[in-house]
Amino acid sequence: MKPISPLVHGVLDYSTCAFFALAPSLFNLNGAYATICYVLAGGYLVVSLLTNMPLGAARVIPFPVHGKLELVSGLVFIASPWLFGFANENETARNLFVGAGLVFLVVYFLTDWYAQTQGANSSHTISGAGTTDSRKPDIA
Repeated sequence: MKPISPLVHGVLDYSTCAFFALAPSLFNLNGAYATICYVLAGGYLVVSLLTNMPLGAARVIPFPVHGKLELVSGLVFIASPWLFGFANENETARNLFVGAGLVFLVVYFLTDWYAQTQGANSSHTISGAGTTDSRKPDIA
């Protein structure tokens, strides 16, 4: 079992939004770097609010899909200073993005992306004909 539950992951997500919103002030980032941080904060907030997890609001994005987005984000964050040519231009921004990417990957590998699905599987409901699995549609 992985140590980060969907609830704890939600807390980490919203903390990440706050971190990116504060990053320009914390790290004295200006111009495009500050704008990128604000866009990331807003985008990550939207994704978190739309994710089907305990702290999600609309619950449109399945939690495992959120995980795959986070995995890709982590890899892109790590590569972004070289992909977008600022690795040598701004050491602070480079370290922020690489560090954030590494944290995203660690959180990805420590999160139990299927905890909610496993919980649903173990809580079958009894109907007249037997048990039904909430993941599968009833076909009669």
